[in-house]
Amino acid sequence: MSTQVLERPELKDADTGPEMFHYVRKEKIAESAVMGTFVVALCGETFPVTKAAKPGSPVCPQCKEIYESMSE
Repeated sequence: MSTQVLERPELKDADTGPEMFHYVRKEKIAESAVMGTFVVALCGETFPVTKAAKPGSPVCPQCKEIYESMSE
């Protein structure tokens, strides 16, 4: 029996910059992580939650701007 490594291409949008984290409704994060449902970020991007942001992680500038304007 032999094993083989299969390379999977990373599926990303046209944006080739570093991965950014987005602001989403807190109550939707766990649901998405467990059920695989999509969440909608403040900037309008939709995606399933697959990992948690760590302190210092890059944040989507559009989400950050919208969030800051909401808290003024």
